[in-house]
Amino acid sequence: MATIVNNPAPDNSGGPMGMIIVVIVLLVLGYLGYVYGLPALRQVQVGTPQINVPSEINVNVKQSE
Repeated sequence: MATIVNNPAPDNSGGPMGMIIVVIVLLVLGYLGYVYGLPALRQVQVGTPQINVPSEINVNVKQSE
């Protein structure tokens, strides 16, 4: 009787090189988010600014004699 050896299919997951690339991409995205994202979030203002304009402005200038 013949012996049949069933070898598993090769695993094409990329191995450790794929994991290193993913970590590098995540680090770059995290750095860009820190450098550009946080300052942009600080500048966001909720609502509209309130501006107070007086109803009268005294433009008379007192001159000394």
